[in-house]
Amino acid sequence: MKLNDKIIERAQNIKLLISDVDGVLTDGSIYIGNDGIEYKQFNVLDGAGVAFARQAGLKLAVISGRYSPATTARMKELGIDDCFQGELDKMRPYNEIIKKYSLDNKEVGFIGDDLIDVSVMEKVGLSIGVKDAHPYVKDIAHFSTAKSGGEGAFREAIEIILKAKGIYDKTIKSIRDRLESIDDR
Repeated sequence: MKLNDKIIERAQNIKLLISDVDGVLTDGSIYIGNDGIEYKQFNVLDGAGVAFARQAGLKLAVISGRYSPATTARMKELGIDDCFQGELDKMRPYNEIIKKYSLDNKEVGFIGDDLIDVSVMEKVGLSIGVKDAHPYVKDIAHFSTAKSGGEGAFREAIEIILKAKGIYDKTIKSIRDRLESIDDR
């Protein structure tokens, strides 16, 4: 994706990326078994994106309008401690997170897909809509991903931020070096 100078400038300031869950980290589908247990499908590409972000020092958080044990389990697995669920007013947890990390709005990015995300998207320095986001979300977003929710859009957003900061190649090299040292054991 070719980024314009304004997007690059915004992305260079980002220290924290917050994501919605359903429709961004998943395709929005919810599976409920006969036993009443809810299942969600997460994409491993986004998990790799979390590793890239962590290696680069980019903080991550999620804010979801729905509570889901599947989301809790996935965020625990990924090591994302700032996981807010059942939050229809996403500004409350947003304000808590930026206060916790002493960040300004311009230092925060948010990736979303639906109208519930708009209040935060209008506040942050870099708002990102996924490819299959609601048209209004895409209109207010600074840019939209080439990938749909649940198909690696979160990783794409992370990579765009790291490229804008000029640290993408260094981050990939660092991860490869670490993996090679594990292979050499």
